[in-house]
Amino acid sequence: MDLLRHLRHFVVVAHELHFGRAAELLGMAQPPLSQSIQRLERELTVELFDRSRRQVRLTTAGELLLGEAEELLAGEGRLRSLMGQVRAGELGVLRAGVPPETPAVTLRALLDGLTARAPGLDVELHELTSSEQVRMLTERTLDVGLVHHPVAADGLRFGAPVDVPLGILLPRTSPLARDREVALAALAGLDLVAAPRATAPRWHDHLLDVCRRHGWRPTRVRPARNPEFLFGLVLAGGEAAVAPPTPGTPSAPAARPWPVLFDTTG
Repeated sequence: MDLLRHLRHFVVVAHELHFGRAAELLGMAQPPLSQSIQRLERELTVELFDRSRRQVRLTTAGELLLGEAEELLAGEGRLRSLMGQVRAGELGVLRAGVPPETPAVTLRALLDGLTARAPGLDVELHELTSSEQVRMLTERTLDVGLVHHPVAADGLRFGAPVDVPLGILLPRTSPLARDREVALAALAGLDLVAAPRATAPRWHDHLLDVCRRHGWRPTRVRPARNPEFLFGLVLAGGEAAVAPPTPGTPSAPAARPWPVLFDTTG
């Protein structure tokens, strides 16, 4: 028995106290409506209406049921609305992945955008490499991710790209640190510090290809999984890195103590 459907019929009849008008409001014929009410009465083993030739009145049982039925139907409406918000991604927990080197300003903009669009959403952030995110997205243990492009991710759907400016990280002691802009060809003879290839294979290969096409062929590539280690290798001298601006570079006034220079690639 579809109890909610029969209760909807009952509530309309209870308010109209006229089967004909109620049937018209419900968009159905009167005989099926009468049968629906009779079935509800049999199910509840009570009479809900006192039917006479002159008028239809609610019985005591009908009066008691009306309030309960309206509350139950309102609860159903709230439940459907709530589940609709969950389906639309406006409620619940969103498991999101971001690379370790994501700039703070980018992360803040993404979180602010999510909060504005879906204030009821609880964002659960995970610091993950691009490869880890692709695997977890495929396994459905992650809902969304921010990955380096290009990336091998067959079967996944991509949203709008996030553009992050890149620049050259050099120690202040480097002669190139005096220049406003540094061409990649000027880095000849320096090693490249970059994230391990396993963390984002296609991005890693793309980066090396860009460096070579612009005249910089690093003798070797030193892997660094996190920004702090990357900065440390650059400070040691003999290496340079291609990285986004972070609070660990002098482009941020509060980070002046870091003896690393951030310049655009030109």
